[in-house]
Amino acid sequence: MAKTISFAIVHFSVAFTVGYLLTGSILSGSVMAMVEPAINTVAFYFHEKIWNHLQQNKVNPSVQLTRPAQVG
Repeated sequence: MAKTISFAIVHFSVAFTVGYLLTGSILSGSVMAMVEPAINTVAFYFHEKIWNHLQQNKVNPSVQLTRPAQVG
């Protein structure tokens, strides 16, 4: 969870800076900094959970599966 919070802080900062530079408005920059990163942070948290789940369930590549010999 600490990684997600750290990511959120960076993301809010970047979003505010970009919004402010594009509009010249502290209000617009603040709104952009609240809406987009908040949604993206939640999406990132679930992305990490899914990614970790998939990594844990990966088949070990060192285990080789053999197909049964075909008869006939």
